[in-house]
Amino acid sequence: MEELEPTQLTVYTPSDAPVPEGEVIVERGSTAQDLGPKLNRSAGDVVRFLLLQGEIVTATQSLADEMIELFAAEIGAKVRLVDPGEEQEAALQAKYFDAEDEADDDPSLAEPRPPVVTVMGHVDHGKTLLLDRIRQSNVVAGEAGGITQHIGAYQASTEGQKITFIDTPGHEAFTAMRARGAEVTDIVVLVVAADDGVMPQTVEAIDHAKAAGVPIVVAINKIDRPDADPSRVMQQLSDRGLVPESWGGDTVMVEVSALQGLGIDDLLEHLLVVAEIEELAANSKGRAMGVVLEANLDTGRGPVATVIVQRGTLQVGDWIVAGAAWGRVKALLDDHGNAVKKAGPSTPVQVLGFSDVPSAGDELRATPDQATARTIGEAREQRQRLAGHQATVSVAPGARLEDLIEQIRRGETATLNLILKADVHGSLEALTESLRKLEREDVKLSFIHRGVGGITENDVQLAAASTATIIGFNVRPDRRARELAESSDVEIRTYEIIYKVLEDMEAAMVGMLAPEYEEVVTGEAEVREVFRVPRVGAVAGCYVRSGAITRGSKVRFLREGVVIWKGSITSLRRFKDDVREVATDFECGIGLSDFQDLHNGDIIETFEEREIPRT
Repeated sequence: MEELEPTQLTVYTPSDAPVPEGEVIVERGSTAQDLGPKLNRSAGDVVRFLLLQGEIVTATQSLADEMIELFAAEIGAKVRLVDPGEEQEAALQAKYFDAEDEADDDPSLAEPRPPVVTVMGHVDHGKTLLLDRIRQSNVVAGEAGGITQHIGAYQASTEGQKITFIDTPGHEAFTAMRARGAEVTDIVVLVVAADDGVMPQTVEAIDHAKAAGVPIVVAINKIDRPDADPSRVMQQLSDRGLVPESWGGDTVMVEVSALQGLGIDDLLEHLLVVAEIEELAANSKGRAMGVVLEANLDTGRGPVATVIVQRGTLQVGDWIVAGAAWGRVKALLDDHGNAVKKAGPSTPVQVLGFSDVPSAGDELRATPDQATARTIGEAREQRQRLAGHQATVSVAPGARLEDLIEQIRRGETATLNLILKADVHGSLEALTESLRKLEREDVKLSFIHRGVGGITENDVQLAAASTATIIGFNVRPDRRARELAESSDVEIRTYEIIYKVLEDMEAAMVGMLAPEYEEVVTGEAEVREVFRVPRVGAVAGCYVRSGAITRGSKVRFLREGVVIWKGSITSLRRFKDDVREVATDFECGIGLSDFQDLHNGDIIETFEEREIPRT
């Protein structure tokens, strides 16, 4: 009888080939075919090893980070995992910018530049009113909820010298934006109300300024109030490590009243002194480099970015790239909205001409030509696409906001899928960061999609497919999106003040849903023609597309899905007659309270608030 050979077991036998010395760069999501050769192994080696670890993979299947690290540890190799396209990005940076940066950083080329001052402090302590006094233009009146919704940059002149101011919102919800403001700043002005003292956001602002390593000048505001107590404020700040100069410390503190204009000149003089001590300088020659503070898609003008130039001079006609957005500078607008030909270091300008909306915080660079701008922009766009594809995982079943409580009560972990839409990038970032802080062990948040602009049918379709709730911040759904949401049972919640978003989400998560007011859209009219009436102003000739328009109704004015004004209807006419209501498919003339910026195609949406119980 023939003797049988023993059965051969499949075992992983390490190759004798030496592993590469030093650190090997490996992209996340690499396949066995990608990984093997980088570590002097075959794809088969990788597959066989993982098979013995209980992981059944093919040679062309993307590997998880843990699998890559496990195989590298097994053969004694050192790997560093990077996002897809990160190495290409580094190569592009080295090719196009590193040598340029080194040359421009030559101290002998530097010239004095204006200081960039960031204004921080607690909400309602008077930051915006202080800036308003400094630049003599009113931006306070139209702000929802008394907070500055977006970062703005402005330039003021004193004693023939310029100072650039960045206005950062004061509520903790905008932490991300405030931190970004501190990255480009030279001096922080900390506004503290003399009658209120140091508050949580004041402490937060101090921490940001210290982390950025920049000098702090304190403006003790509201000294005109009868209960103002500057000494108490100084004591509180001393406890936080900011000791006033008058007490033997090194922190400049100036008493001001933004309301009455007291101490403003004194504050500006101190800022110039601090700037002189800092010896601020930059090379104004050569290609520009700067930072995007804010960006949005503007109707008629396309992508618009607010940029502070840090080095070089940005000029109309320059080819530029910021993040994945690239293009040619069509126009530069200063902080008063005037067109300018160029902008040097520390100058804030609005830049028009991008191919897409850049993200707030992106570095803007002027490039030698169109080909360079396009190459870098498209490479970054591809990297973002690859990173997004790599991060795509099967979306967990989500819960509607109202369903969360029941799931929490049953002791289950609930996942709330969200689609966030906002009017500008800064708001979107701040909203995302704020909501992430609300996550609890029993409630997880998953952001299915985030974007800038109005709420569209695509958003609703995505929400329906992923059981997501749509959150709109200062944007609205168009009529088709609203109708699709109703038929698809998709929940759309729109807000104009970020506090309310966080309150609603937090209330839902802790199971304390209080009664709320529901906004019900009662009518929608499209502006077909604009008439100018003497002593009355602009009157919108409208066609009522749905519902009914009623005189005295609360109204929202929408342009491209973005809310640009809220108020009420003051007059309503059919031909020459004053009427109380106009129904669907009829034409009418609508006069609005305090609003004249009417354009054909704009949408006038009327609504009422109804109280509904929340269970």
